[in-house]
Amino acid sequence: MQKALERSRTASALSKSAVARYLQLSALFRRRIQTGEWPVDSRIPTVEELAKECGVANMTIRQALSVLEEEGLIERFRAKGTFVRKRKRRDLWCAVQTDWNGLLMSRDDAEIEVLNADNGSMPTDFPAEVGELAASYMHLRRLHRREGEAFLLADVYIDERICAKIDRADFGRKTAMRLIADVPGVKVVAARQILTIGSADPEISELLSVPLGDPVAYVQRAAVVEDGTMGLIANGIYRGDMVRVDIKLLT
Repeated sequence: MQKALERSRTASALSKSAVARYLQLSALFRRRIQTGEWPVDSRIPTVEELAKECGVANMTIRQALSVLEEEGLIERFRAKGTFVRKRKRRDLWCAVQTDWNGLLMSRDDAEIEVLNADNGSMPTDFPAEVGELAASYMHLRRLHRREGEAFLLADVYIDERICAKIDRADFGRKTAMRLIADVPGVKVVAARQILTIGSADPEISELLSVPLGDPVAYVQRAAVVEDGTMGLIANGIYRGDMVRVDIKLLT
């Protein structure tokens, strides 16, 4: 009775999403490996058993398992079955800081690649309630990596008046907030951070090397300077499996 109820819930959940079912199922099965529900070296249920559990065709299960096989998480053997070969890495590679000092910190082992830099840009996504827009911004698109693995894609907008005072080499070595905090004569009077959860679209999937539809964290940061304008706006997208928000509520 309990298994029948679980099968019904799984099938219902799959039908409510616009994401292809095999991608939803690959995420579900990946999660089972991550949590140890399917331990390393164990044999997972057969295609027929999984199809019955999830209320889908055998071909859909095979497509989902092919995704995991390409990731090296499972290995399939004719007449023997499918076995878990490793657990997906769960390193918390980036802690999203929740205070000003934390946002100024940078990881010594993080690499920042500037994908492009354009003058005369204006952000289309910004927290209007925080401050006024400056007349013009420098737009940086940056990809953050650790040990060769991308964990953050960021679009950073810096007021061109302020950007003129920044060493261009800093674009590839400083956090977004530190870019503006370190500028002589510029005082940050207010700052805001907004975090929301979403899913990876095709572009994010490719740049962050995550499956389409996987969870990602959207983090928007804005720093207001003395004239009331937003001197910096940063829109970051973090891999959902490499990020953690840790908030101390009581000391």
